Amino acid sequence: MKKPFMGVRLRRLREEHGMTQVALARALELSPSYLNQMEKNQRPLTVPVLLKLNAVFGLDVQLFSESEEARLIPDLRAALADQGASASMAELRELAANMPGVARTIIAMQARLRENAERIDLMNGRIIGGLGSAPAPFEAVRDWFYVQRNYIPSLDEAAEEIGRGLRPGRMAEGLTDRLAGRHGIRVTLDENAPALRRHDPVARVLHLSARLRPGQRAFQMATQIAFLEQRAEIDRLTAEAGMESDEARDLLRIGLANYFAGALILPYGAFIAAAEAERYDIELLARRFGVGFETTCHRLSTLQRPQTRGVPFFFIRVDRAGNISKRQSATDFHFSRIGGSCPLWNVYEAFSRPGELLTQVAQMPDGRSYLWVARTVSHGAGGYGAPIKRFAVALGCDLAHAERLVYARGIELRPPARATPIGAGCKICDRPACPQRAFPMTGRPLHPDPNRSRFTPYSSD
Repeated sequence: MKKPFMGVRLRRLREEHGMTQVALARALELSPSYLNQMEKNQRPLTVPVLLKLNAVFGLDVQLFSESEEARLIPDLRAALADQGASASMAELRELAANMPGVARTIIAMQARLRENAERIDLMNGRIIGGLGSAPAPFEAVRDWFYVQRNYIPSLDEAAEEIGRGLRPGRMAEGLTDRLAGRHGIRVTLDENAPALRRHDPVARVLHLSARLRPGQRAFQMATQIAFLEQRAEIDRLTAEAGMESDEARDLLRIGLANYFAGALILPYGAFIAAAEAERYDIELLARRFGVGFETTCHRLSTLQRPQTRGVPFFFIRVDRAGNISKRQSATDFHFSRIGGSCPLWNVYEAFSRPGELLTQVAQMPDGRSYLWVARTVSHGAGGYGAPIKRFAVALGCDLAHAERLVYARGIELRPPARATPIGAGCKICDRPACPQRAFPMTGRPLHPDPNRSRFTPYSSD
């Protein structure tokens, strides 16, 4: 035991047996003052004393084991984080070591609160169309873009007006000239820049990371132009959005500026014409416009101008742990907030086949089928030992539009052959016989009928 100061546990043991300090000291063949010091954590609980406790009470020595502390600390930290609270590691360790019963109670209470909140959200969605508690700021921004079908006409058209006069794939030079000529801003590339983009309005300098590729530099300059030239429109859209917090409003402003940047470096008319000509081949489009795979996918999910609509795509980015950091939808496909995502989805298989483009025909529980394209991407500074962020991005569309995509080549679409049954996450997916089910659907019994479901919490390999 690395930290054998366990006075609270010793006092609890004594109280459970209805013993005074004198009586326990006598039973352990210790002086009352020595026992008093142990209970006040002024002396450690030694192995000889632990053995005497075992002999007198026949207790499980795991009661005073460090391993339980190690198990409790991460769960306790997660439970407090769910409530927006925090505690130092020293406080967590003290609580786990000396009051494990209280720690377990806190963990259990938060687990019940989380489960009840998920059930309430689920019932709200079923009964009143998703009207529940206020979403987190980033969820509120995602929902706003979803309502707009991921297309913002005023920003898209203004961005296209600028982008139309620049050379596709070589926009960084033109945007550098625009910043200098119209705004008197000089662009510098910094080797050790702490951020991808930093604008110094006093010195009139835009600092960009030297590690950015030309397409990424163009995007960052276009984002700065959005704040300089579209501030009024961005503020108008933000005010009309009715966000409930300053954080949500700030996130929406950033999202709108990024939207403008993507629309500038990939102008609507030129980009959709190229997309149709190349049958939405993502890699060919990325090469033609000098941008990355992820940026191309993101832009494809925004091509919903009424006069010239592109394929209505859904776009998603996830990490290995299943965290969804980006999701956009130009149509009615919505990503669940509850219960994570489906492990049968090819966006997760992409991590096991890095750099390879995967296709999948997937079918949701409502019977609708979709064609998905997924591939891994990475972001990082480069160089030995430098951290690298790895994601999988996926672009999908309803099977009704799949014939317009090069990725449908060789796939039987009507009816879809070998469609993979997926869902929005185990907690809201009602497929009872799914071989990958991790836990029951929210509201279902823990032990479902084995004749109807393959889920069991106590199965062997």
